[in-house]
Amino acid sequence: MKVRVYTLGCRLNQTEGEAIAQAFAAEGCDVVQDDMSADLYVVNTCTVTSKAEQKARRMIRKYASEPHAPVVVVTGCYAQMDGTDIAALAARIVVFPLDKKAALLALPRFMTPRIHSGDSPLDICREFAELVPAQLAALHAKSGGEGKEPSVFDYAPDTFLHNQRAYLKVQDGCDNACAFCRVHVARGKAVDLNADEVVRRVMHLERQGFHEVVLTGVNLTMYGYKGEGLGALVEKILEHIGSDMRIRLSSLEPDHVDGRLLDTLHDPRMQPYFHIPVQSANQKVLYRINRHYSVEHLAWVIDRLRDIKDDPCIAADIIAGLPAEYDAEFQETYDFLKNKGFARLHVFPFSPRPDTPLYQARDRVPESVRDERAARLRELSACLLKEYSARQEGREAEVILEQKKDGWWNGLTGNYLRARVEGSPQDARPGDLFKVVIGKTADNGSCIVRVLV
Repeated sequence: MKVRVYTLGCRLNQTEGEAIAQAFAAEGCDVVQDDMSADLYVVNTCTVTSKAEQKARRMIRKYASEPHAPVVVVTGCYAQMDGTDIAALAARIVVFPLDKKAALLALPRFMTPRIHSGDSPLDICREFAELVPAQLAALHAKSGGEGKEPSVFDYAPDTFLHNQRAYLKVQDGCDNACAFCRVHVARGKAVDLNADEVVRRVMHLERQGFHEVVLTGVNLTMYGYKGEGLGALVEKILEHIGSDMRIRLSSLEPDHVDGRLLDTLHDPRMQPYFHIPVQSANQKVLYRINRHYSVEHLAWVIDRLRDIKDDPCIAADIIAGLPAEYDAEFQETYDFLKNKGFARLHVFPFSPRPDTPLYQARDRVPESVRDERAARLRELSACLLKEYSARQEGREAEVILEQKKDGWWNGLTGNYLRARVEGSPQDARPGDLFKVVIGKTADNGSCIVRVLV
């Protein structure tokens, strides 16, 4: 049976998509990529913006309309929030909301013998969707597992279709309730993976040959926030890994970044790339959207990151056209981003989401103004990336090889520059880690690097 997993959204969702693909591959299914046709599609959705939902609906309709009548399994945050509407898009859709998403990892094991017996894939998926947690636990035990009910932390792939670095889910959910976001509604309260189990999984990935692990979560810095926090987890990981392993933090919400976490970044095994969901750098707007930090604290975090790492790549999520963001408030955010040393901006025009306080906000910015601001921010991002890339020429870095194309290895540096690698050994393989010197850089952040002998 051919299976295609199509994932939208954040790195956490990408990690979960990889785990679903690995589960099907382990049962002998042919996991196909790109535009190859499949017998079963899994669409792993996102609800952050209306565009993400539109794209999900477009792909669901496309897959469901294929003439060989495939089954389309839909899961993810959008499926949690609007599962009934999704199910109505076509007849051959089976929706797994997030409270059943963890169970999807058992679907291939449940499905394979029935497919061989001639049962309909659609009927199998529908039957599986009706199983209760106790039945799933029994299924797991029957297959040699521990007989536990499915957990959100069962998503722990150790092979990856699209990456040469490993992604590890250590946190899920969020307690912040930002006024523009409904992911906390979809994902629920913040939960953590036990620190000892995190270390065990990182060490397993190291034994599998990975040179980098990316720690992921809905709100990563909320890990252990009622206890010792993310800093304590990173300390523990660093105590147990070798000198050739690298740790990358997927994103850093500013409110829970503290001195203990920052101190761990002095370790050279911590990658010099930081993604910060800034959203706005105006205090009035931050209060309006229920963000739990001040502009002063945000500036402190940025300054400390730049003090600890030598010219790290710092990226920011920015929402253009938030309610209460008038010209002066926008200009304050623009100037902050321009002058604080950011290298990349990920710009999102404000998208009012159902089930959020800002959905019917009266102080909305006109769409034409919102779009003009988004364009200005994207232009600023291009300038910042050009300046950052140019500063890297002649500097030493590390690169992990990804794929060979037209005779050249491509890779990604520790500070997240796309690199064409020159001088790599003949026996180089995907995932290998090399020290390099950065040569010529391009305006888009790509570069040519040469392996140091």
